[in-house]
Amino acid sequence: MAKSKELRESILGKVKEFYAAEFNPPAFIPGVTPIPVGGRFFDAEELTNLVDASLDFWLTTGRYAESFEKEISRLMGIKFSALCNSGSSANLLAVSALTSPLLEGRSLKAGDEVITTAAGFPTTVNPIIQNKLKPVFVDIEPKTYNADPNLIKSALSSRTKAIILAHTLGNPFAVEEIVKIAHENNLWLIEDNCDALGSIHRGQWTGTFGDLAALSFYPAHHITMGEGGCVLTNNPKLKKIVCSFRDWGRDCWCDTGRDNTCRKRFEWQLGSLPYGYDHKYVYSHVGYNFKITDMQAAVGLAQLKKLKRFIKIRQRNWELLRSGLVPLEDFLILPQPADNSEPSWFGFLITIRPKVPFSRNDLVHYLEEHKIATRLLFGGNLTKQPAYKNIDFRIVGDLKNTDTVMNQSFWIGVYPGITPPMIKYVVKTINTFVGKYSR
Repeated sequence: MAKSKELRESILGKVKEFYAAEFNPPAFIPGVTPIPVGGRFFDAEELTNLVDASLDFWLTTGRYAESFEKEISRLMGIKFSALCNSGSSANLLAVSALTSPLLEGRSLKAGDEVITTAAGFPTTVNPIIQNKLKPVFVDIEPKTYNADPNLIKSALSSRTKAIILAHTLGNPFAVEEIVKIAHENNLWLIEDNCDALGSIHRGQWTGTFGDLAALSFYPAHHITMGEGGCVLTNNPKLKKIVCSFRDWGRDCWCDTGRDNTCRKRFEWQLGSLPYGYDHKYVYSHVGYNFKITDMQAAVGLAQLKKLKRFIKIRQRNWELLRSGLVPLEDFLILPQPADNSEPSWFGFLITIRPKVPFSRNDLVHYLEEHKIATRLLFGGNLTKQPAYKNIDFRIVGDLKNTDTVMNQSFWIGVYPGITPPMIKYVVKTINTFVGKYSR
């Protein structure tokens, strides 16, 4: 044991040396160095944790995952967190959990309606469809790009059972109004917090207002595990259900590598199974295997220690972009933070005003040619996407603002790998482009 400990320390020391030799970022050269919208941002600690976990050769969820779940729960002030393999899976687990028979009268049934928006990422909506529920789409507000609470009220029907909404690009949705609607109408509320880790409304982190929330740790997000996600809840029954769906649908709640936590492993009588059937092989839900590896969790734990610094850099970059682009507001609609909020920005969203002498595509192509990466607001209007052509959904009112986003909006990066000189170059490039049309 002493020898292996000594070797481990030696290996991890070499990993730090390797990081310094391999990952030293090159100097920024305007117009030559690409400026991505997002990406992994890490130092030697993440690499050391990753190798340390690999030396354990514990290839599934283990000690790092346990530490991560405890730490993120503590940081966010939430009772329970359950790691999984992606933010998309986290959304699927959250919606699937609400179909559990363990929820009795509040369990979602096929055909029940779930209110959401069409302006966003598909895997906010897909779990509704995958669980044979009916999406009900409402339009967004033009300033925050989040769901309009008044339209949510208009969307209510006798079949409405839940609401699932994202905090668009880190900008909190109208938390108080939407939580009130959910409570007054006995609706489940799921927060898709994948793009908003660290956003705050009235001093409270987003992802802690709803019954359930989803996080993503894909490289573009606020912290990364490579692939990874998490479900948050304060409800112990929902936590148990989420973990069941995540872990093949099993009824047993033993952690990986542990047996007989309930102390009656061979004394259960469930379903039509014979008495004493091994509880490790009793399934109470039609579930999945959405667990992560401990190597991923090891990277995430190192990232989590840096989260508050990452948030401050994102906010700084967002503010620098906004202040630099304010002179162009006759041509561009710039984003605004939601009332009473401190967003942890995922990106900087720009909408081209109507009747200006250039299109979104013109500006996007110009930026891409100058090594500045851009992204659209995900699926634009999902009801126009080919995947949803034959899906049963309902639209309340029109989706005018959603269509505006689909046709006129895009976003650029603010992630911590973007430096002030890069922001200065981005601002200069956009000003140069618009200047050609303002003479």
